[in-house]
Amino acid sequence: MTAPTVAFGEVTERPLDLAAHEAAVADRRAGAVVSFQGVVRDHDHGRPVTSLEYEGHPSAERVLREVAAEIAADPDVYAVAVSHRIGPLEIGDVALVAAVSTAHRAAAFAACARLVDEVKARLPIWKRQVFADGTEEWVNCP
Repeated sequence: MTAPTVAFGEVTERPLDLAAHEAAVADRRAGAVVSFQGVVRDHDHGRPVTSLEYEGHPSAERVLREVAAEIAADPDVYAVAVSHRIGPLEIGDVALVAAVSTAHRAAAFAACARLVDEVKARLPIWKRQVFADGTEEWVNCP
């Protein structure tokens, strides 16, 4: 039996590539690859958003890889790949990409959802949103 794989876990200023994440988790045993893209939207709680910026703690990539390793340790999971952007992003840019491979779709959907939820809960990355009225807000900032 092949050990589960964290194909990669990366925090980067570069644009994220969904297809690269899906290819990274490809496995001949996998009957399912589930992926997710978190995209910058033009609103938050009813307020129009014009842009945002992510700022990461120096430990962010280590934490991201720890989360990926925890998901990869699930016996149903074959491989995991996850990346998060930092820096300035525009509406429509991809901020988070995750991909998981398993033998069956239900396990892949569940593992990908856990991966995204854990990244959102634990990753030390903060978001500064700029609203259309010129005000701004920091989200997930301690």
